[in-house]
Parts: sequence; structure tokens; C-alpha cells
Amino acid sequence: MIKHLANKSRYDLMNYRRCGNSGLLLPVISLGLWQNCISLNFVRDIVINCFDQGLTHFDLANNYGPPAGKAEEVFGKIISNELNHYRDELIISTKAGYDMWGGPYGDWGSRKYLIASIDQSLKRMKLNYVDIFYHHRPDMNTPLEETIGALSDIVKSGKAIYAGISNYSGDRIVEAKDIANRLFLPLIVNQVKYNMFDREAEDNVLNQCSSTGQGVIAFCPLSQGLLTDKYLNGIPSNSRAASNKNLSGKLNKEYLFKINNLNDFAKKRGQSLAEMALTWLLRHQDLTSVIIGVSRLEQLKINFKASKAPILSNEELNKIDQILLE
Repeated sequence: MIKHLANKSRYDLMNYRRCGNSGLLLPVISLGLWQNCISLNFVRDIVINCFDQGLTHFDLANNYGPPAGKAEEVFGKIISNELNHYRDELIISTKAGYDMWGGPYGDWGSRKYLIASIDQSLKRMKLNYVDIFYHHRPDMNTPLEETIGALSDIVKSGKAIYAGISNYSGDRIVEAKDIANRLFLPLIVNQVKYNMFDREAEDNVLNQCSSTGQGVIAFCPLSQGLLTDKYLNGIPSNSRAASNKNLSGKLNKEYLFKINNLNDFAKKRGQSLAEMALTWLLRHQDLTSVIIGVSRLEQLKINFKASKAPILSNEELNKIDQILLE
């Protein structure tokens, strides 16, 4: 099989930012492989297209699918078949922390679960190591020293290069970093939900991560599609919201009013709503990257354009805040 030959100009097409105080640079746009593993050929086209545009960071978790584990398996086949000769140019991350297998050892943040999970993930992806291994969510019933200690041992074993945390906030961020520093663990990043409609990270994540030298990666940057043109006129029958009560419940008159006003404002900037939503996030220089998920190749063009868009002025930011508060 002929392995993929990447676009030689790919690194000129993407912007990169340092991840906290570490030496690692990440593309400002990263690809998340959560619910888009429709088929091997589809994911292959997405991954190859991303890499050719300079997107080097691919984000997974043990339970991504469906079913759980499928995303890692599909991605592993693509790397093995076509991109393994570029392994040193890829940043591959995965996580453990949510329910993965039955019984008391396949969930949360115990040492037993995390070490078993990284071994399973590496097997599914046919890799010797991942670049970043995350604890996926806080576990208040397991001592944080145990969870961070397990991440430390995973890195020291060579199964991961860096460690990360996800969905951590407040003092938990500082405590995790303090433990990591004592263990000489490169805990370099915190991945959190952050978008125009979900701004809790501004209160208890961005400052804490900046003060501890951790990068921040935003997931769900388009609020599950709400910050796109998909729902401007209601809920299409073939959309995610049509089969998701939690999502459809958000699409009341108030949300639709805001979405349409944001869309009109984006047009004045010469952007789509999705582009502007990503540009709005990337205004934070302390924000390392945003994780996108795509269901069509055409969506990649929108996401990549946002990485090169003119910055939002203070006047424009104030106008966006005004729309969001209406």
C-alpha cells in the first residue's frame, strides 16, 4: 500500500501556540475524534486533509465511538496504514476517566483504571506511546495524589510524553499542578468546555491555568452546532438536536434570537457564524488550541479560515457581549 505523502507546505498553513510553559507547540485548531467515526474511509479523508493543512494534533479518548474504543481503533488503522512514517510529526492524545468497561475498575480516576486504560488505548491504536495522556474528569472519591501519581508513572514508563487533565476547575487545577511539580511530571494542559454560550472557564480555569503554567484547550467550541448556521431557522430533522432532547431544549426563542443576531454580525465581518465563534475563542493568547469535530470535509475549510482571520477589536467584542446578554 502506498503511504500518504503529505503536503510539503503544510506548516505554512497553520498557526501554532506554545502549550503553557512547556516546550510543546500545538496547532491552534485540533481535531477531535468523538462521534465522527462514521467509517474508516471517512475518518481517513478527514485526518489526511487535516494533516495536509498543518493540523498535527489529534484528540481521542478510550470511550470515544460509538461503541467505546472504536475511535481509537479506526484512528490506529489510519496511522498504521498511511501516516506512521510521520509519527514524530503527530501529537496524539487520549484520555481515561469516564465509564469504559463494567465493574469497579473501568471508570473514574484510580491508579488501576488509568494504567489499564493506557495499555488498552495503545493496543487499539497500535502505538508505542501517546503524546498526551489525560485524566478525563475529576474524581472526588479518589485521592488526587493517586490519580496524578498514576499519570506520573505512565509518563515515566514511556507510554506518554506529557500528561493532561480535563474538566478540572478552581483549586483542583492548582492542587493537581502542585502534586505534579513534586513528582516532576510535565502536566502541561487542561482541556475544558468553552464557547460563547458556555463561559464558566473565564471565571475559574483560564487564570488558574495561566498562573500554574498550563495550557488550555477548548472543546465544544461551537456549542454542539448551536454556533453555526444549522439552527438559524429551527431544528432540521436530520440534525443532532432533532434526536438530542438536551440540545433541542436549548433552542428556545431566546437562543434563536441570539444565534441570528450573532450570524448577522459575523456576516458584517465577512465570516460565517462558526468562523467568528472560533475567532472569538482564539482571541485569548493563553488559549492553546480549540478542538473541532467535523461531519463533512467542507466544514474543515470554515475551521481553518478562522485560524487566519483578523482579530476581533474591542468594539466588536463588546458588541458580541451585548448580543449574548440580550
